[in-house]
Amino acid sequence: MNNLKPNIKTFYFSVTAITILVLSVFIFMYLFGNLVDTKTQTPKKIYFADNISNSHKYAIEKFNELHKGKIEVVPIDLSFEKFQTNERKELLMRYLRSRSDRLDIFSVDQIWTPRFAKFVEPLSNYISTNERDNIIPYALESCFYKGQLVALPLYIDISIMYYRKDLLEKLHNYKEIKKQIDSSITWENFIKLGLQMKNTEMPFYLFQAEAFEGLMCSFVELIESQNSKILEGEPLKLNTPEANKALQLLVDLVNKYKLSPQDITNYKEYDTYYYFIDSGAIFLRGWPGFHKWYELKYNDKSFPQKVGIAPLPHFSYGSRKSIVGGWNLMISKYSTKKNEAVEFIKFLIQEDIQKKFYELGGYLPINKKIYEDKNYLSRNRELNFYKSIFKTYARRPFLEKYTRYSDIISYYLNRAIKNEISVKDALSLAEKNINTE
Repeated sequence: MNNLKPNIKTFYFSVTAITILVLSVFIFMYLFGNLVDTKTQTPKKIYFADNISNSHKYAIEKFNELHKGKIEVVPIDLSFEKFQTNERKELLMRYLRSRSDRLDIFSVDQIWTPRFAKFVEPLSNYISTNERDNIIPYALESCFYKGQLVALPLYIDISIMYYRKDLLEKLHNYKEIKKQIDSSITWENFIKLGLQMKNTEMPFYLFQAEAFEGLMCSFVELIESQNSKILEGEPLKLNTPEANKALQLLVDLVNKYKLSPQDITNYKEYDTYYYFIDSGAIFLRGWPGFHKWYELKYNDKSFPQKVGIAPLPHFSYGSRKSIVGGWNLMISKYSTKKNEAVEFIKFLIQEDIQKKFYELGGYLPINKKIYEDKNYLSRNRELNFYKSIFKTYARRPFLEKYTRYSDIISYYLNRAIKNEISVKDALSLAEKNINTE
């Protein structure tokens, strides 16, 4: 029996030592776990769906480098040149309806915000008042739905007109014409100028006239420039004098004055961009970033120097208007990494990252501080132009069913511009289809 005592002592000593060792390991890991090499950690992956441009790639690489071992953003490229705007919308909608947690952040045309609101995480508790105050109001106001902040803007767009300075310089009254163009020429004078230059083989004015959202933008801004509104009240009234005037102008540009080619009835943004370059057209309705797009696409900086930017024309009895657009970021409510997703979105709207988005891709910043930075504005003077254009912005109706209304209206607008139906019939049929569901 006495021989057992040393063994029992040894046993208890061993158990005590092991217990102390295990506790020490746990305490060490708890207190100093953050000192362990991050290479052994598995980062949380955030899946981000957008048109992944060079600007996006820069931001993603920068963020991943800063959060190495903790958070990794995985891009899902929904390229503008591969996917139509409506196709992107339907792809995202189908994915969200499946309630999958494999999509964390996605970008939406700001006019889609109401439609996607029920699928996303409200951001009011994540974004402080100070952070919101750093965003320009033209962009932030599109991020609310029923009083809740449901998105944050990535960049803003506003419709403008490009023109070939090198071609207009050949006119004897170029200085006077340029003065009118730069201050927003009236549609009446714009058409006169086009008829004067009609003897050339070059198209005069290109706009996007396929049955899609781009055509709707032109239509809405023409109504707004007559100090009127669209899609107001119940039942909705579309066949108004202002809507007739707006659509008639688009129809006449193609069919009566022949200042715009029939081909544009099948064209979206990038189609008209290519046509503008290849055909030698004089004027183009477009969005900010065309210069940068051309430079990157063709590795050529000479052509953009020949192309000026100006406000769109306006009716002589109306006011200057440009449709505001842009893309917002939303977080899926089915995401299991919401905090990490918010951290990435906040990173994207930082001043330095927003500047890079503009410098690399021509995307207009939404960070207010950039427009208050005099040194930066002196080096990027075109931002002063956009800053002035924002004052004349018009917005499409912020309705949950807007995308459905837009699909119907743009279909009939396109048929009218193709000269398949009259202006009156196009508006009457669109109004009837909307109100009868």
